[in-house]
Amino acid sequence: MQNNTFSTLFVGQNLIKLLAVDSTNNFLKRMVSNSEPLPEGTVIMAENQYEGRGQAGNKWHAEPGKNLTFSVLLHPSFLPLNEQFNLNMTISIAIQKALSGIIDKGLSIKWPNDIYFMDKKIGGLLLENIVSGSRIKACIIGIGINVNQEIYETELEHRAGSIFQILHRHVDLVALLAEICSHIEAGYLKLKAGKDSGLRKEYLSYLYQYNIKANYRQNGEIIEGRITDVSESGLLSLETSDGLKTYNFKEIEFVHP
Repeated sequence: MQNNTFSTLFVGQNLIKLLAVDSTNNFLKRMVSNSEPLPEGTVIMAENQYEGRGQAGNKWHAEPGKNLTFSVLLHPSFLPLNEQFNLNMTISIAIQKALSGIIDKGLSIKWPNDIYFMDKKIGGLLLENIVSGSRIKACIIGIGINVNQEIYETELEHRAGSIFQILHRHVDLVALLAEICSHIEAGYLKLKAGKDSGLRKEYLSYLYQYNIKANYRQNGEIIEGRITDVSESGLLSLETSDGLKTYNFKEIEFVHP
């Protein structure tokens, strides 16, 4: 266990820093599968993550040493499988709150779990559950935040952004990590205590393009719709000219403005 100055009870108290790894989620999964005695809240942080992944296997590109790429181990055995999206919402909101300490406006959550500033992605998360019966034995949460990266490849620059591009200054990575861990712990303990009645409403309040008419792509066709809700299981509700439609992850694609 590596000591650090995080003002948390357990999230980030065991902080393992790596120079390079394929993916922090993979590294943490390997540790868990090898039955290593890891305390809940263990954080794996890498300077260089060369095979970072996003939702549904999408690649996550991050310039080494300039961004936050880390994974958190939680044991949400109190959470039934059919309520696992509550954890997704909790972590997404925690990141919003942490970032709002340095970015005062323009932040949002693009369904289901991307972090946006205006119309650009500055972060995202990937939750991978280890299930036992009908319960979640462990959850490995991979988080990537574009922090001090100054430029992006041509094909990404209209879609990806960073905190540096917003603030025009560098941000201390470990201090930001500590802030994110603090908000994750607070949200997680609230969820564990069953005080989550306003969780979905709060998630919707942060939602990108919520209640706004916009274009989406479904099966290669462009449709116009308005996001009206996200269900308890994480399905997106879209009001279209053909009525109210619901979509699972990757069944619909946001069309970049």
